[in-house]
Amino acid sequence: MPTAADRRRAHHRLPPLHPEDAAVIEQFLDALWAERGLAKASLTAYRADLQGLARWLRGAGHGGLLAAGQAALFDFLAHRAGAGYAPRSTARLLSGLHAFYGHALRCGWRSDDPSALLQSPTLPRPLPKALSEAQVAALLEAPDPATVEGLRDRAMLELMYACGLRVSELVTLPATAVNLRQGLLRVRGKGDKERLVPLGEEARHWLERYLAEARPKLLAGARTPAAVTALFLEPGGGVPTRQAFWARIKRFAAVAGIDPARVSPHGLRHSFATHLLNHGADLRALQMLLGHSSLSTTQIYTLVARDRLRQLHARHHPRA
Repeated sequence: MPTAADRRRAHHRLPPLHPEDAAVIEQFLDALWAERGLAKASLTAYRADLQGLARWLRGAGHGGLLAAGQAALFDFLAHRAGAGYAPRSTARLLSGLHAFYGHALRCGWRSDDPSALLQSPTLPRPLPKALSEAQVAALLEAPDPATVEGLRDRAMLELMYACGLRVSELVTLPATAVNLRQGLLRVRGKGDKERLVPLGEEARHWLERYLAEARPKLLAGARTPAAVTALFLEPGGGVPTRQAFWARIKRFAAVAGIDPARVSPHGLRHSFATHLLNHGADLRALQMLLGHSSLSTTQIYTLVARDRLRQLHARHHPRA
């Protein structure tokens, strides 16, 4: 089975991206952003997939993106299967191909859609890995609030769990997103969509402490306008990154006696959703709190709740 290193070496041997392919990809992405408001990460993934396909097509003698036929796309998918790409990666690629060639058809760049018969692989539906309520409590208490950075980290963890935030949403929150008087947080999520989420008493308490005691010290010596407007800061006024926060969560998991492999920033979001459902939350309300555009995305959490009920039944019912 080819490794990731083998795939990188094969990718580097492909011809460079042709200017014609580069131009149509960027035109497509501009249109996609305008029509759907896709997040930057999604656009970046589509760009990488289409650029990889374009380079492979040229290297295999199939011409560029707009010249490729159905057989060429099938050949590319066979190549990816042999290279050991994961089904989820292929599903994302196919989503991009359907969107790109549908756009090409509407724009008159092509008279047919060579991706029309390509079907996405069947993907497993993994259950989110949620921590228990006791584990979450231990994780939230791991930072040392007696230090400036520990108080910031406690506020970040409390807010992430209380509001079900994605890590990208958390680290990019502006200071103006918080309304302590009303106890609300304004979150800008995927697709640039906004939602209002209640803070909860505990998160509100730690945010008040952070804003009064820690943020002014972290803001001292800030060098960029972005740092002045950001809610959470690094020493000297820098803005935390997703990677840095991920590393801190792993460290706090070890302090809390939790296997760091079971903990991730997104895991706190899963825990937020699962615990709400376990306590009787409505699925539609949970959808709004999580910022899911489709209820089907939220429904995976009902599987988690049902699984938990089965476990409790099996453990405690006399005839289980």
